[in-house]
Amino acid sequence: MIHIKNLKKYYGKNLIINDVSFDVGQGEIFAIVGHSGAGKSTLLRCINGLESYQGGNLLVEGKEIKNLNDNELRHFRKNVGMIFQHFALMSRKNVFENVATPLRFWGYDESYINSRVSELLELVELGEKKSVYPASLSGGQKQRVAIARALALNPKILLSDEATSALDPKITKGVLELLAKINKEFGISIVLVTHEMEVVKKIANTAVLLDRGEVVSSGTTQDLFLKPDEKMRHFLGEDEILPTSGVNVKLYFPKEVAQNSVITTMARELDINFNIVWGKLEELGGIVLGNLVINIDEKDKEKVINFIEKSGVLWEIG
Repeated sequence: MIHIKNLKKYYGKNLIINDVSFDVGQGEIFAIVGHSGAGKSTLLRCINGLESYQGGNLLVEGKEIKNLNDNELRHFRKNVGMIFQHFALMSRKNVFENVATPLRFWGYDESYINSRVSELLELVELGEKKSVYPASLSGGQKQRVAIARALALNPKILLSDEATSALDPKITKGVLELLAKINKEFGISIVLVTHEMEVVKKIANTAVLLDRGEVVSSGTTQDLFLKPDEKMRHFLGEDEILPTSGVNVKLYFPKEVAQNSVITTMARELDINFNIVWGKLEELGGIVLGNLVINIDEKDKEKVINFIEKSGVLWEIG
């Protein structure tokens, strides 16, 4: 669906996107994560042709974006919906007309426009708000209108630029559930730009961590959160402080064993004492995963590792 290889983007002499490569599959929810200034939004604008790039390749459905002329780019964008942090609604148009605007621009007849807009407003649970103006809507409702507008032309790809960062956690949850529903029901690929890890945990399948324009970590969300590398741990604020004595064993609990009482069973069966140094459980897309660091005596290392290997828990020496 989207293929990016060795992408480079400059503003003047400043390198903003540096040798970025990743793929987004059909029907995937993909997250581009990083702090402010990492280059996330610039990268997103490259995908829909709003920004040029000076090196590498960026193909969407096999089309190299930098090679499209103005007319080809205009038609390409029909297949790419966009939602923004601050909604970008037209204050002088009511909800119905905001959603109808892309359809009117492309010359659809009034019968189809009425049908399509009504269908979309029901989808985002705002059917009764079609005559209301944006000033009378809550932040969550405005974002739902923006999502409906982004879907008006039946896009194959939906790009989301910090779409939930202006919303409170409860409203964010509802918007993310709506995006997940859209992805599931219509098979639309979604690319999320966000600095909020809860967004990634809730709905993303795959993610890249961007830092100063470079991809410093990438993988499935399960891998990134279950076994984060040093860059991801730092981004998450989980820099480890481990004991300097004994043996630190890092344990990673896949979904198949995340709810099992592996640690208490091990302590009882092996009749050993150990310290739990650090641990957490994460819910990722409805799946509970976890990791843990324990500190054991050197003399117990072999039997602990033998037990863990039989349990289905992944491990490494810290």
